[in-house]
This record gives sequence, C-alpha cells and structure tokens, in this order.
Amino acid sequence: MKKLVTLAATAILGSALLLAGCGGTSTDKAADSNTKTVKIGATAVPHGELLSNVKEQLKKEGINLEIVEFTDYVKPNMALNDKELDANFFQHKPYLDKYNAEHKTELVSIGNVHVEPMAVYSKSLKDIKTVANGAKVAVPNDPSNGARALLILHKAGLITLNDPKNILSTVADIKENPHNLQFVELEAPQLPRSLDDVAFAVINTNYAMEANLNPVKDSLLIEDKDSPYANIVAVRKGDENKPELQKVLKALQSAETKKFIEEKYKGAILPAF
Repeated sequence: MKKLVTLAATAILGSALLLAGCGGTSTDKAADSNTKTVKIGATAVPHGELLSNVKEQLKKEGINLEIVEFTDYVKPNMALNDKELDANFFQHKPYLDKYNAEHKTELVSIGNVHVEPMAVYSKSLKDIKTVANGAKVAVPNDPSNGARALLILHKAGLITLNDPKNILSTVADIKENPHNLQFVELEAPQLPRSLDDVAFAVINTNYAMEANLNPVKDSLLIEDKDSPYANIVAVRKGDENKPELQKVLKALQSAETKKFIEEKYKGAILPAF
C-alpha cells in the first residue's frame, strides 16, 4: 500500500513538473512571437557599424536586427527587390533613382541617416593643383557616383562640365579639360587599390575608411557639407509604414546615433537628420 502511495505521489509530482515545463515553454513562445526580425543589407563601414550600434536598443523594442554585409553596390538592391531583405542601408537617393530606372524596380527611401563626403586621395601629390598634364585619375564607374566625382573636380577648377547641375554627368560631358586628365573608371571598391597606379582617385567614404583613409585628414579635396547625397534606408514600395522598419529608422535617426557619429567618425561622416 505504501508503495502505491509513493508511486502516486511521484506521478503527481512528475505531472506538475511537466505542466510547469510546458507553461515555461508557452511563455517563451509568446515572447518570441512578439519579436520581429528585420533583415537589413549594408556595406560594412560605416553602415554596418551604425546598425550594430542600435542593435541592442532595437532588441529592447522587440526588434531582432539581422545585418547582412555586402561588398558592392548592386547586390543589396537585388536582394531587397527579391525579398531576401526587408531593407538596405548603403546608398544615396540619386543612386537608388538610377537603379530603379535601369532595373524597373520600385525601391523607395524611408529617410536620411548620414552624409559621407566623397573625397580625392593621392599617394604622390601633396597639392592637387600640381597634377601633371595627361595624368591618370580614377573615378567610380557607376553613373551617380561617377557624376558626383566629376562635380567635385569641376568645383575645384580641374575640369569644366557642360551642366554642373546634372547629377548624372559622365566623362563625355566634360567641356574643358585643361590638364588633359585621363579618366580611369573603376568599380567603387577597387578605387583605394588604384592609388598606386594613378595620380589621384575620387573615392566614396565607406571604401576609403575600409582602406584606413580618413577624408578629413588624408584627402586633397573633400565634398561640400551641403551634399545632396545623404545615405538612406531603402525598402520595397508599400513597406514604408511597417512599424518594425520605422523603429529601425527612428533608432538610426536618434540623438544617440548622432552622438555616436560625431564621436566615432569626427567629421568623416556627418549626420543628415
């Protein structure tokens, strides 16, 4: 009889523990169901760094931020359009507009985050005005960043463009080239490596920083502060008002992010919100 009582007690205790265990699992699942995962594509510097900086903040708001790093300017938009990403953060609006026009996509900006002043770098020149006649210079080969580079050289008086307001100017739009500069058009990530082979290169800040080049300290020329090329968070059209995406944007446009930008990059990138 005692044995039966003991077995019964054991069975009851086991059932209680099982129910308690099930209760805990149910709570965990409920917590998980309240967490939204946002997969966002970005280039490593500074975009990936800015996203990593807000990751814990977003976690407290129920957002699991998954950062997917890219090393070029084409795949992040392809992946977003193909629904492999929820958003991306690597480009400015002129680039996005050109991409949409060429690929018949409908990707849109939900807000500005920062400006990366494009700059001119050289290993052989101390003053850009001393550039030799016929020197080779490297610029990005994509339409929007290529035009952006030419506008910097136009403002510096090294070339004259047919229409300085055309944000899609190409080498063919150069009206005057008094130094007979030879333009070498390269993929943006290759520009830092080209410095051994050209007189100077006009380089996007994210790729310059990856090569340990600081636009404030190391450049011969730097883009104006009022640049229209603010980096944006892009999403598919129709997703602009999704709460989880708006939370990501809000975190990137917060006072905490502004302070992080100012303290970490010291003018190499500038808040644009």
